[in-house]
Amino acid sequence: MKPTPFEYHRAETTEEAVRLLVECGEEAKVLAGGQSLVPTMNLRLAQPSALIDIAGIGGLAGIAREGGSLRVGATTRQSAVLADPEIAVDAPMVAEALRWVGHEANRNRGTFGGSAAHADPAAEIPAVLVALGADLEITGPRGFRTVPAADFFVSFFTTSIEPDELLTAVRLPSRHGPWAFEEIARRHGDFALVGVAAALVVDEQGIVGACDLVLMGVDDVPWSAQAAQEVVVGNRVTPELAREARAVIESTVEPSSDVHASSCYRSHAAGVLVERALLKATGRKEQG
Repeated sequence: MKPTPFEYHRAETTEEAVRLLVECGEEAKVLAGGQSLVPTMNLRLAQPSALIDIAGIGGLAGIAREGGSLRVGATTRQSAVLADPEIAVDAPMVAEALRWVGHEANRNRGTFGGSAAHADPAAEIPAVLVALGADLEITGPRGFRTVPAADFFVSFFTTSIEPDELLTAVRLPSRHGPWAFEEIARRHGDFALVGVAAALVVDEQGIVGACDLVLMGVDDVPWSAQAAQEVVVGNRVTPELAREARAVIESTVEPSSDVHASSCYRSHAAGVLVERALLKATGRKEQG
């Protein structure tokens, strides 16, 4: 199929992009890499009245260290984030998750901010941003604001970005505690059936002081496993504790069924991945 007719605008600056969003109205869409938007347009699942291309705005691409965080411009290609040496050191979970995003050709065109703004509940980047406590920078006609990742994802394919606003950057805090990213997909490059991003803070005695377990593919947004986190915090991660966290996950998560997997399968897989992620994360800690 082909998309329905639309206007095309190529913005040269962030200010121009915001002005075009205001002028074109709520039916306009922002185009960056197009790896998610264009297929949905071809299937006529999305029928925007106008596309505002921001790929040529130089100031929206690149990775820079600012204070205690890495600022990733919204139009930075996923492949560039994956290859960046500072990301590998300060946000290694991001690099690990990106290896699961589509295939190399997709990552060469897809943008880091685009994955966040698309807000697919089965996508890797949204879950990782919530687990890491990232912040997202949004610019619009009313000025600039920053939204924590935990508040950014509102519902299925819906974020806190207003129709006349633009995601301009993602701030990744430097977190050097134990972490793990696990995912199950039918084939590598397919959308995840379920996955988990785990980020922990562990003291010298191995006691967990903080724990973020964020699941993807089980809810309309990245799902923070609060009950399982409470099981882990204040304790040392052992195989027994990891199994207890797994049981809590399987009893609390309520994913939907679809043609790819049943709710029962997703619940079981989520528990298995959480158990695996906890042991892998603390295994990294023990190895130094």
